[in-house]
Amino acid sequence: MKDKITLLYNGNEHEFPLIKGSENELAIDIKTLRQNTGLITLDPGYKNTGSCISDITFLDGENGVLRYRGYDIADLANNSSFIEVSYLLIFGELPSKSDVEKFENDIKEELLVHEDIKTILKSFPTGAHPMGILASLTSALISFNPGSVDVRSDEKMYHAIVQLMAKFSILTAWVHRKHEGLPLNYPDISISYVENLSKMMFMKPNKNYSNQSVITSALNKLLILHADHEQNCSTSTVRIVGSSEASLFASISAGISALWGRLHGGANQAVIEMLELIKRDGGDTKKFMSKAKDKNHPFRLMGFGHRVYKNFDPRAKIIKQAADEVLSDLGVNDPILEIAKGLEKEALSDKYFIERKLYPNVDFYSGIIYRALGIPTQMFTVMFALGRLPGWIAQWKEMKLNQEPIGRPRQIYKGRKHRKI
Repeated sequence: MKDKITLLYNGNEHEFPLIKGSENELAIDIKTLRQNTGLITLDPGYKNTGSCISDITFLDGENGVLRYRGYDIADLANNSSFIEVSYLLIFGELPSKSDVEKFENDIKEELLVHEDIKTILKSFPTGAHPMGILASLTSALISFNPGSVDVRSDEKMYHAIVQLMAKFSILTAWVHRKHEGLPLNYPDISISYVENLSKMMFMKPNKNYSNQSVITSALNKLLILHADHEQNCSTSTVRIVGSSEASLFASISAGISALWGRLHGGANQAVIEMLELIKRDGGDTKKFMSKAKDKNHPFRLMGFGHRVYKNFDPRAKIIKQAADEVLSDLGVNDPILEIAKGLEKEALSDKYFIERKLYPNVDFYSGIIYRALGIPTQMFTVMFALGRLPGWIAQWKEMKLNQEPIGRPRQIYKGRKHRKI
């Protein structure tokens, strides 16, 4: 007999089944709650509510575990390419050599966008935020790919996936070039996905370009570490927008807008803004660490601790090493990055932070790397979006295949009762 939860209400007993996940997570299945009792649940922010059953990502915040399709994040970041991890998330298994070659070659075949996209890009004012531009351009792709993807057709779904993976990398690079006032570059299909991204972003019109392995390696790790993170704000947005029968491109565009927020994808930008604040004040890290420990002081230390991970962020361990390699190999001399290293050192040795497990998280180190690579602060979240793209695609595809109903949360009304004019 399956385990059940019994609710006693108005003298009646109502039973609801328990659902057990493959990692022993337990949930109460309350889909018949309102039908059987007239009650609904109230859970602001959905912190205790499972919106779906998923096979994609397992996250254990208490023990600092993150796995894609059962593979530990460290194993993937250290042994796989971003394209291989994208394939894993979207199709469920790590690709064979022939699979990954075909996948990357098919993406390369789609490394073109309609020239009218350039016209749309040029219409944005110089000071437009890159995330606003990216969301708009992704929406604009719908005009050039108007058909709704039939998720039950492997051929049509695959074509949409390689299209989006290809064109999104171009949009990312072009948004960067627009922000920096540089001419737009076209893709180079003779090199890998991440190498091509780097070339499109950083090649100067008056210089020969040669890929640096340290940059490619760091970008590869950053994209992998951001590729999926369970049912976060932007991923939930992609699924709920897609549940309305909105197209894949439209759903991804909505996810970009959700990611834009300072409490979500904008966290690594907030780290650099905090470091710049400390620099303007004289660079005294001890002073600001004391402020961070004062509950009555408005200053907040960005990039430390995590709302999900209660121990440590498993991604931070991996990206810390990449950050150290980038700073060392590129020989970057930046006072902002020196302040960051000072904060890191103090936090890792300060009893207050150790006891509260406020360790540097992935946003702290990713901001440092992007800064060292010469990527402007406002572009950080755009890079995050490119990394998260395969996760969004995988989640949208899973939602469609599971035929999940349209998302429609309930509410508790607290307004005025009926009144007459």
